[in-house]
Formats: sequence, structure tokens, C-alpha cells
Amino acid sequence: MQSRHELRQLIRQRRQQLSTQQQQQAAEQLAERFTALPFLADCQHIALYLSNDAELDTWPLIHALWQLGKQLYLPLLHPVTPGHLIFQHFHANTPMRANRFGIPEPDWSCPDLCPVAQLDLICTPLVAFDASGNRLGMGGGFYDRTLANAPLRSRDGQPRVIGLAHACQQVPAVPVEEWDVPLPAICTPTQIFLP
Repeated sequence: MQSRHELRQLIRQRRQQLSTQQQQQAAEQLAERFTALPFLADCQHIALYLSNDAELDTWPLIHALWQLGKQLYLPLLHPVTPGHLIFQHFHANTPMRANRFGIPEPDWSCPDLCPVAQLDLICTPLVAFDASGNRLGMGGGFYDRTLANAPLRSRDGQPRVIGLAHACQQVPAVPVEEWDVPLPAICTPTQIFLP
């Protein structure tokens, strides 16, 4: 089995090799598949992220969810608890800035913050995944730490956390560490995984 570092490099290269047309088509297909999820009707407050490093483009999904009247939230690096994320309301006119990794995030606004427990659905990025819901992130552990004590499913068993990825990011098995938080659902442009 490949090391986590080697797997991360391989899959990042794989998604970076997708053409602009393939990226655009995948993003549109993801928006269609995601908005057809049966449990989406019960989700009003949804956390997403802005794509980086050839991740699946979330903008078509963001626009589709706004059209459905959903309230969207983006992650920010937690200013007090290092290594954790917080989520802030995101709309078309939200002022943005680059965080220390160069990733756009909303300008800090305390009244617009939403506790993790009040989010109906959290969409996470990932580098690689397997059919069992194991997720390999970029290596910082931000989502793992943020979600470690959060319920991953609602009371009725519906996913509260879902990973988003290109189909080419699926691998036979992700090497798992004790701190990894497996996902109850993963959505690609071509398939929904509900391990």
C-alpha cells in the first residue's frame, strides 16, 4: 500500500491533469447530482468550500443551492483554536480575503458565524477516498479536528457530512490513521457513495 504522502501526490497530479472542459463538465454534473439528493430538502444551512488545487469546482453547486434558497457557509481558519475551522455565512457580496494558505475565505464577521452543530450539512474537500468512506485530506487535519466531536449523521440517520470529489480521486483503499473521521457520504459527478 502506498504511503499517505505518495497517495496524496498521485491523486493531486491525477486531478490536476483534468482539462478545463473536463473540470467544467464535472462541476455541472456534481451540481445536478447533489441537488437531487433526497435529504437535501431537509437541509437549510449548508457549509461548502471554495475549490483550490484542481479540486472539483464548487461554484456551479453554490449557485444552484442559492437558487434553491439555501443558506451557505464557508470555512475560516479558527483565530483562537489553531488547527480548527469555523463557518461563516456566505452570500454573493461577502467580503473575501486570502488566508495564510492563499485560499479565499470570508472576512471575519462575528454576527455571521454559525456553530458546527447548527449546520444541517457540511461538504468537505478531499484528496482521495475509498468506497468505505475513508477520506484523505491535504494533511493539515483541519476537517478531522473540526468534525471529531460533531455528529456525522442526523437523528434520522441522514448524512450531515458529505465529501465532494472527482471520480478519479477514488482509490481501492485509503491508509487510515486513528484520528481520521470517515465520511457517511461522498458525492462525485457520477456517483453517490453511502457507506
